Amino acid sequence: MTEMTDMRTVYGETLIKVGEENSNVVVVGADTTDSLKTKPFGKKFPNRFFNVGIAEANLVSIAAGLANEGKVPFASTYAIFLPGRCVDQIRNAIAYPSRNGKKGLNVKMVVSHGGLSVGADGGSHQQIEDIAIMRVIPNVNVLIPADTVAVSKLTWIISQIHGPFYMRMTRSKTPLIHSESQEFEIGKGIVLRDGSDCTIAACGITVQMALDAADSLKQEGISCRVLDMFSIKPIDSSLIEKAARETGGIVTCEEHNILAGFGSAVSEVVTETYPVPMRRIGVQDKFGESARDNEVPLLLQKHGITSINIANSVKDIRSKTR
Repeated sequence: MTEMTDMRTVYGETLIKVGEENSNVVVVGADTTDSLKTKPFGKKFPNRFFNVGIAEANLVSIAAGLANEGKVPFASTYAIFLPGRCVDQIRNAIAYPSRNGKKGLNVKMVVSHGGLSVGADGGSHQQIEDIAIMRVIPNVNVLIPADTVAVSKLTWIISQIHGPFYMRMTRSKTPLIHSESQEFEIGKGIVLRDGSDCTIAACGITVQMALDAADSLKQEGISCRVLDMFSIKPIDSSLIEKAARETGGIVTCEEHNILAGFGSAVSEVVTETYPVPMRRIGVQDKFGESARDNEVPLLLQKHGITSINIANSVKDIRSKTR
């Protein structure tokens, strides 16, 4: 049986380890520190933990101030609130200030409850616009890890690299995709499976769907390359171009609006380097709706975010290129 692990728990545990190594690391929360699992950091380092209450714009501004004084702030809440309630502060207080050749302030915005899979909170709390919002802000790096191994390793990495980072976790538990030996590099995708007939590129919880789709297609004699594109910005343009040249088609999948998201980022690379047929799977420019935890797969299915839809899209591409 596939082991399921919780991103928020691993994030909280990793923050403590990072904080032990670097005394400049501080954590800022917005009344969601229990849910984000950052409260244990505050118990261990009470002088380096700040809960600002339900005031997300203030959360960002305080994090910017801390970074301006040499701290390494991790600002965390739900994705619908950050960036949802504080784009102006992110743009002008974190991304815009550039000093001594360094672009942006050294703030790490790590959020949870991204996409549709947030449970029963409904469309008002399902963040499906954040990739689009954050990737167009200059100097901001955007990461969407697929599992807890990625969360842990990326938390370490971004703590050591200057600049604004946005990392989106999911609320639900996720299967392990990567081994502990897997290396991660900002701006580089990971080839999880090689293949020659088509490429499936995914991020976040859709990476497992991509693997499942590749497994089902293999039974039909179709060989798919599977990419974990956890680094949305900077994106691995060379890996995408190589996949386009060698496999002749690309299907993307994301837990995000189909407009201006991950699939759009991939298509920008493809059209400018080596145009091939593409299909983008994601939310079809509509809001989500309430779904209890056991109903989340049905909600994803309603919006077409499934391994079956990925597999059908691969076959559609191949039918038009052969």
